[in-house]
Amino acid sequence: AFSHIFLLLFYTKSNYASFQDILAELNDYAGQRELIAENMIESICNNLSKYLQELKQERKNHLSDARKAQQSLDSSLKHLESTKKRFAKEWAEAEKTVQQVERLENDPNSTKLDVEKAKHVANARTRAAEECRNDYAAELQKYNKEQNCYYYVEIPQIFNKLQDLDENRIRKMAEGYCKFSDIEKNVLPIISRCLEGITAAGTKIDEKQDSLLFIEQNKSGFERPADVEFEDYTQGIKVSNSDTILNQPKLRPKLRLFRKHKVKEEPNTSRLSAPIQQPEETPSSASTDVCEHVGAAGPMDPADWPQQLNKMESRTFFQAAAEDFSHLPPEQRKKKLQAKIDDISKDLQKEQDQSDALEKMKDVYVKNSQLGDPARLEPQICQTNQKIGHLKGELAKYETWLSEAVGGEESSNNTNNNSQHSLEMTSDPSQNIYTDFDEFDDIEMPVGQCTALYTFEGNNEGTISIMEGELLTVMEKDKGDGWMRVLRASGEEGYIPSSYVKINA
Repeated sequence: AFSHIFLLLFYTKSNYASFQDILAELNDYAGQRELIAENMIESICNNLSKYLQELKQERKNHLSDARKAQQSLDSSLKHLESTKKRFAKEWAEAEKTVQQVERLENDPNSTKLDVEKAKHVANARTRAAEECRNDYAAELQKYNKEQNCYYYVEIPQIFNKLQDLDENRIRKMAEGYCKFSDIEKNVLPIISRCLEGITAAGTKIDEKQDSLLFIEQNKSGFERPADVEFEDYTQGIKVSNSDTILNQPKLRPKLRLFRKHKVKEEPNTSRLSAPIQQPEETPSSASTDVCEHVGAAGPMDPADWPQQLNKMESRTFFQAAAEDFSHLPPEQRKKKLQAKIDDISKDLQKEQDQSDALEKMKDVYVKNSQLGDPARLEPQICQTNQKIGHLKGELAKYETWLSEAVGGEESSNNTNNNSQHSLEMTSDPSQNIYTDFDEFDDIEMPVGQCTALYTFEGNNEGTISIMEGELLTVMEKDKGDGWMRVLRASGEEGYIPSSYVKINA
């Protein structure tokens, strides 16, 4: 029910309705974006993620093959270097032995046995050096072959495979771009319609109609004040024949409802026991809820007050138009009720005229059956009587509401009239007749004190804000509508909910 009330209020103005339409279009737009995201995840992201894992593994294998080939070549190079060093060492030893043989042959002191022995060692060294030379040549040939295979076969093959991997990666990315474009194109017409709907919602806004509707919902309904009449104080000195009552000028009521009052205590005005009451105007918002929860339900448990107050504030903010116009200020409510009564009265008179015409036509048909069948008029007469009964019920209902709306004001006016009559009857002719009558407008005696139970933010016109625990002066008690007028210590005066305060004894 709360959501229905919110939507009812939300659609009362074109800008709110357009905003709701925009939210609906944005919801559809967001749905299409979610569809795009789902399709991208399913068609692009999942495939690319799977391919990325395969690509990493394959690239890792190719790089591993390249490292193995490099390690094999490095191992061959180390073996070649070792063979080369051994050949160099053996060849150097062989040269030394040959030189030793030459020295022994040239030495006259050496014996033939020494020379033969040296030659035998030199020949052995030479054969060993020759073997190392052959091993070195074989290792060199093997290394050169492996090196050529590494640089001309293995590395190019690995690089070609890596190139193929990168080309496949680029092709997969290009396919993903194309799929992304296709996915966007598929939902683009729907998104375009959403954007067109947002544009249409913006063009439907009628700012002038919204402002007029706001004024209609929040206007007070009071008439403009009439011209101020001339107050002839010279007539006050003329004494009547009875010599008892002075012709005092009428007090001019002030239309300002919420104002600061200055209470002046004077000896000559101490006998004015009844304060002059101002025209009553209660704030329109939340009055129905306060009466419902405070007046009808009776005292509540203090523990339940915050929850009930939150509910009342929520309903006040989203309050829908009531059938009895109780959501409107008093004056505006009476005008609306009177206008409704006038409309129903016109419809009722129209139906009654139609009923009279049908009855006359029926009488004519009864007297002269050749003109028509009276039975054919019975359904129309029955339907008209039903409409008349319904309109009479509606009229009685709205008249009852109007009498209730007028009753409070008439009661207040009767109280004011009785007070003024008492003032006139108890006036002492010996008193000074040149009293400043404007002082009566500002004199308003307090009727008690109260303490704020909760904090209230007075956002509406005529209301004031109060703090929890604040001591307030009661200027006007609750008249049955759930509101009371109080005066703060700062001099600020206005209406607050009666359930928010506790009257001090």
